[in-house]
Amino acid sequence: MTTPTVLVTGATGNTGRRVVSRLVALGHTVTAAGRRAAAQDGARAVRFDWHDTATHGDALRGADRAYLVPPVGDPDPAAVMLPFLERAHAAGVRRVVLLSSSAIPEGGPGVGRVHSELAGMFERWAVLRPSWFMQNFTDQHLHADSIRSHGAILTATGDGRVAFVDADDIAAVAVHALTDETLPADDLVITGPEALSYDDVAAVMTKVLGKDVSHRPLTYEQMRDHLVSGGIPEQFAAMLAAMDRAIADGAEDRVTDTVERVTGRPPRGFHAYVRSVMG
Repeated sequence: MTTPTVLVTGATGNTGRRVVSRLVALGHTVTAAGRRAAAQDGARAVRFDWHDTATHGDALRGADRAYLVPPVGDPDPAAVMLPFLERAHAAGVRRVVLLSSSAIPEGGPGVGRVHSELAGMFERWAVLRPSWFMQNFTDQHLHADSIRSHGAILTATGDGRVAFVDADDIAAVAVHALTDETLPADDLVITGPEALSYDDVAAVMTKVLGKDVSHRPLTYEQMRDHLVSGGIPEQFAAMLAAMDRAIADGAEDRVTDTVERVTGRPPRGFHAYVRSVMG
């Protein structure tokens, strides 16, 4: 039997690089596709840009399943993703796993439109809808930058709570969705084990780092402008600020069993994550 080739887009990103390494460790043939063709042990590296169709053919060569990370900062990813998906199906891709967000339902804005089209295009598909990443507070992100520079997290979330999730746990679910004989589900909302307010996050960071970290609440307009000043396009910044406002209204105050149900182990908690990365 021929080993399936898995195309991983966004292969140098938070989830993509973790998906690549897990697939390679399991013995799968992997094409690691990113805006720069960065070598990864055991994977074929190719340059891939959603907005450059000349890069699509090489990425799809030999692939029969794909992990799709939408173009970052694009308010209308369907415009480039849907034509690519049609080409992928014609090229022999039969299983697709799409990274979306817990805040975006099927048919919703942005990648929600891609979600709604998958059932009519592919025989087997799943959409991962993770909560906000724990890595936002430690890696390359405005929150992490603000913590390092000013000891503060700026949001328009008020007292709203989020069950932050580790990118490692998202990747583990993704690999099961890509490789299990039976798909675990087609719409997978992925969270960590507990819902925390941003005040709670600041308290954990303060305890682990040994220095004060605070949560500074902003209005929707202030948050939108803060994101724009950080280099995020205005339309996308407005959408992100609106997601903060939804958090304030309780939209993300939920915990799911997806990680444990799919992988057989519980998700990592926020305190354990911060301690392992920064403690």
